[in-house]
Order: sequence, then structure tokens, then C-alpha cells
Amino acid sequence: MLIFPAIDLYEGKAVRLYKGDYNQKTVYGDNPGIFALDFKKQGASHVHLVDLEGAKSGGTPNFDVICRIKKESSLFCEVGGGIRSMDVVEKYLSCGIDRVILGTAALVDGGFLKEAVSSFGDKIAVGADIKDGFIAIKGWTEKSEKDAFEFCSEMEKAGVSTLICTDISKDGAMQGTNRKLYGRLSRDFGVNIIASGGVSSIDDVKALKEIGVYGAIIGKAYYTNAILLKEAIEVAK
Repeated sequence: MLIFPAIDLYEGKAVRLYKGDYNQKTVYGDNPGIFALDFKKQGASHVHLVDLEGAKSGGTPNFDVICRIKKESSLFCEVGGGIRSMDVVEKYLSCGIDRVILGTAALVDGGFLKEAVSSFGDKIAVGADIKDGFIAIKGWTEKSEKDAFEFCSEMEKAGVSTLICTDISKDGAMQGTNRKLYGRLSRDFGVNIIASGGVSSIDDVKALKEIGVYGAIIGKAYYTNAILLKEAIEVAK
């Protein structure tokens, strides 16, 4: 299992939200690149980057920061938030980003999803952001009427190879991850599942490894020292 330490970006700063609430934001640093270098020092090979401003309103306001993190760290970088056109996909991939994550656009624009997967294959992932069993969109500010498992099935049929699945109710809450959800996702779908939301202890990491998910995202637990990244990476191997 791969560990994806996360950097969420807002106005060029590294921040964390509580359960996706933009009004409950903690700033952890003005220079996000420092965290990526620390991830690498602790043995990480991958990093999960989110442009929170882009996720909410579209666009790429943190593009330069993201490209700088990739260049300075040379880690495998996956990026989500506001990626809603082929121009933006190509913009990120051309600056060296390894994988881009479609969120809102994967639900509302099937033609774009199909074109992106056809053009770039496994460089395209989809974020399944789950709120009360349904898919949330627009930076988690709206809940759609699309059942989460139905959505995942549609993504698999569309040729998507990686799904980043977030239980929004657990994100940033430091109350443990939704093991039941990730167990079902791993059983039901033949795609790479990356677990996100509530990974707040080494026991969570061990449980997700046993479940057999492809990857786990560690966010707030890193910034609060609830999980030692180096230990999590060793446990996940």
C-alpha cells in the first residue's frame, strides 16, 4: 500500500479544513514546498495535492505553487481541485504532474471524462467524495443526487483506473477512517482505491493495508504529529 501525505492549498498556503468546511480552516505554513521536502526525507514517494480554491470555484489559482512543489521535491504528484477542462489537464501534465484528479467534472461532464481517460489513461484519476452516501461536488459545498457506489461503478466502466474515495464526515475529524466503506469499495470494484478521510492513527494504516486498498492519504494526522509519516510508510510496505 502506498502512503500519500497531503498538502491542501489555499492562497498559496498549506491548510487543512475540518470536514470540508471552508470556514473551519487551519493554516499550517506559508511555504507548502517545505512539507513536500519533509515527506521525501521521511521516505515518501508520492504526494497528494489539492487546490481548494480551484475545487470550490474552478480554475488553477495555486498552479505555480503546485508546479514548484513537483520540481523541488521530484515526488510522484497527483493533483485535484478545479480540473474541469482538457486545457487544465494538459496544463498540469505539461508541468510534470504525474496524475490529475477529476472531481465535479467527472460527474457532470461525461464527455470530458471520456476524452481525458482516452487521451491520458492512468494519468487520470477520479475523486469520489462521499457525503451521506452520495457524491459531493464543487469542493464538497454541494451534495449531488448520485449514489456513491453507482458512481464508482460508472467510473470503472468508463475506464478510470484510480479512485480517490473520501468519507467527508471523517475528513479532518481525527476520529478514525471508515473501514467498512473501504472494505466494500475494495470488494466491489476492480480499480485502485485510495482511502482518504480520517486516517488518524497507525491502527488505521494497518487496517487499510489489511483491507487491501492501493493507497491511503494522510493529512491532518501528519500536521498534528498523530501519525509519524516514516512509521506509516514502513507499516504500509
